[in-house]
Amino acid sequence: MNFSQEERLKNYTVAIIGGGPGGYVTAIRLKQYGIDVVVFEKERLGGVCLNWGCIPTKTLVKVADLFSECKQACEFGISLQNPKINYEKIFNRKNEVVNKLVSGVEFIFKKRNIPVIYEKVTKIQQNDEDYTILTENSQINSKYVILATGSVPKELPTLIFDSENILSSKDILKMETLPEKLAVVGGGVIGCEFASIFSQLGLQVEIIEFLPSLVNTEDIEISKRLAIALKKSGIKIHLNTAVEGYKKINDKIHLMLSNGKTVVTNKVLISIGRTPQCNIEFINCYLENDGSAIKIDNNFETNLPNIFAIGDVTGKMLLAHTASKQGLITAEIIRNELEGNNIKTEKLIYENIPRCTFTNPEIGSVGLTERQARDKFEEILIGKFPFTANGKALCLGNTFGFVKTVADKESQKLVGMHIIGPHATELIAEGAILISNGVTIKEAEKIVYAHPTLSEVVAESIEDLKNLAIHKI
Repeated sequence: MNFSQEERLKNYTVAIIGGGPGGYVTAIRLKQYGIDVVVFEKERLGGVCLNWGCIPTKTLVKVADLFSECKQACEFGISLQNPKINYEKIFNRKNEVVNKLVSGVEFIFKKRNIPVIYEKVTKIQQNDEDYTILTENSQINSKYVILATGSVPKELPTLIFDSENILSSKDILKMETLPEKLAVVGGGVIGCEFASIFSQLGLQVEIIEFLPSLVNTEDIEISKRLAIALKKSGIKIHLNTAVEGYKKINDKIHLMLSNGKTVVTNKVLISIGRTPQCNIEFINCYLENDGSAIKIDNNFETNLPNIFAIGDVTGKMLLAHTASKQGLITAEIIRNELEGNNIKTEKLIYENIPRCTFTNPEIGSVGLTERQARDKFEEILIGKFPFTANGKALCLGNTFGFVKTVADKESQKLVGMHIIGPHATELIAEGAILISNGVTIKEAEKIVYAHPTLSEVVAESIEDLKNLAIHKI
């Protein structure tokens, strides 16, 4: 969108810096409330999630899972001889999906008349009653500012991104041909997802993780079961291991590990986490940080009046849906302030936000892990039920994994649910609903689950809290 000089000097009620899943969702909600808003985005709407993260990755997940199913088709009585990968078509389809989704968001902005300035914000100046947002070519005044500037991949001092051999999570999605071997440094969510994808597509994959377990933030039983599954698929895993250096010899990368081993590979993916970023100079004011993140209160407000921060830049929970929810609540707070409504907004409970890992098998979790629950409550109840005893899972030919439900014994409230297995990322929505609403075991038992469905595993894990699961010995 091209702006005239008059438009570039316009006053807005709200200016949002960053058009990712936090920023663009907030802009649309503000517009729905009848509040004028402008968005600054240095690249395309959708941010990392739509353009270089969640969406392109999940298109690859679908291909990887489908390819694995093709190779197992004979188990279902279907003969598919020697299925092959055409990565050029896979790569192009990924880009088409991304472009379609991002174009859809851009179309919504156009139809709702939400202006977007595709420039990088360099300075924000505090005035007596508002703020001036400056880019190289623009100067706009706004009463409220929402910082949604996101995060960037971390790199190691010994392994600096070069976009050719040492790759970030963004770089690997630009890879147009498949190498023979891939080393993944970092066994968190992102690293395990890419390891799972490319292993299923036929690459030789090794994961090097500094900590004693994969996806270290998950329940320990889930982490152990994932490691079993990935090893079974052919992925080599090095736990409690650091990369001490590397050499490039001919066209291969030699990684020297702290366990004395050397991993020889074609490409190296660095997936050790992300760092909040906000490279903006503040004039006449000081923005308080908490490490690399922007410090916020329970209403996402910074130390500066009328300046909010949402999404990865807050360092709270680096998930797209967290950013979106923070943004929707912020929009409601701003509307209430403008309308003079003294309405208290409910605090966002981060532990009740579902977490999803799109490996094969999938992981979905919400609430407290068993260890966290034991630390918080005097006594807890654990209910578990395996997919091996579920009719729908048997029909699908996918019975690996289980559902684990955690409850506080005294209050009988469900406080955690952890799933590894088929469609775990979809099933966890039920856990999020139950736990977010403080549902007790007795209340959860009133729910009738359709048969035959995978959701019955959730039901039986809840029944198992009282040792009453019908199909468990």
